Amino acid sequence: MDILIPTHNRAALLERAVRSVLRADSAPGFTVRVTVICNGCTDDSVRRMAAVKAEEPDRVFILEERRSGKSRALNLGIASTSAPLVGMIDDDEEVEAGWVRVVADAFQDDRVDFIGGPYVACWDTPPPSWVPTDYLAVLGLADCGSVRRHYTPSFQGMLKGGNAVVRRRVLQRVGPYAEQLGPRGSSRLFSCEDEEMYLRLLEHGARGRYLPELVIYHHVLSARLTPEYYRQWCFWRGVSRGLMDRRHPLPVPYLAGVPRFLYGRAVRGLLRLAGGIVRPVPRTVQLGDELRLWDLAGYFCGRHAYPLIRFSEGKRRRSEDRAPMPPPVTAVPGGGGRPAPADTYTSESATIA
Repeated sequence: MDILIPTHNRAALLERAVRSVLRADSAPGFTVRVTVICNGCTDDSVRRMAAVKAEEPDRVFILEERRSGKSRALNLGIASTSAPLVGMIDDDEEVEAGWVRVVADAFQDDRVDFIGGPYVACWDTPPPSWVPTDYLAVLGLADCGSVRRHYTPSFQGMLKGGNAVVRRRVLQRVGPYAEQLGPRGSSRLFSCEDEEMYLRLLEHGARGRYLPELVIYHHVLSARLTPEYYRQWCFWRGVSRGLMDRRHPLPVPYLAGVPRFLYGRAVRGLLRLAGGIVRPVPRTVQLGDELRLWDLAGYFCGRHAYPLIRFSEGKRRRSEDRAPMPPPVTAVPGGGGRPAPADTYTSESATIA
């Protein structure tokens, strides 16, 4: 299995994530390699990873993707590795000690194409009381229960890319990550690259399982624990979903290009906020209602305004946000199952070690 860790200027967290994989319990006959993709890093991430690689030269590999974008980093990592299984975690996580054994056991079943699991919070500081319980995704947390379940269109959740393992042959079939989505450069709060990939997995008939024992620990940075961060996150997630809507519209009624239920949630939230002037409500409820307005504003912007803004800037030869979602990747003849390294993988990328 190849485990991919895209990173941008988080050297200390990155080293902790890599070492958690290296010290995880092994599984008989199951080889694990870690590939770190430094995405425009300007800190000492490369130096730290070189030191770790010196300790484990056959298990740790380093790539550099100079073009900003998590999706680009993941695509480079997929194109540059060859194991039958591709695992993905984030640089602010640690895997549970039995994580590798759970993966090895799950993929003994040939009918399983991908797996995911829960995210357990590791707090830098105790969470404030105002954190809305229905916006835990802002903090990168997810828990879909203690029972094994199949990922289906009715599953209440999705496969998140910080705790995912997918068969390479399936990734070849569905194509690379959508590079117009996900964090990149100054748009660090862009998202939905995982959600878009998950939807394509289901569209292609891939069979996945949620495994509650596939646990990762997610470090919640104190910088995220501010109302302003929540507002920004919700707006930019809305923009991302508005962009994704062009390829994956929801099976619900729309109004002016936006799912109608978002208007309903926003209006109800606005009415409660107005009522709070007379009858105060808890801060967590107040912020939750406000965030529903940011959800709507972001979605509308992503659906209508953002593509025009990006196109008018004229900073790229092609408008990323108007481009169709990626076509399936073609395997390299005789390449052991590796996807063909298209221009998007290699034009400005360099292998370090």
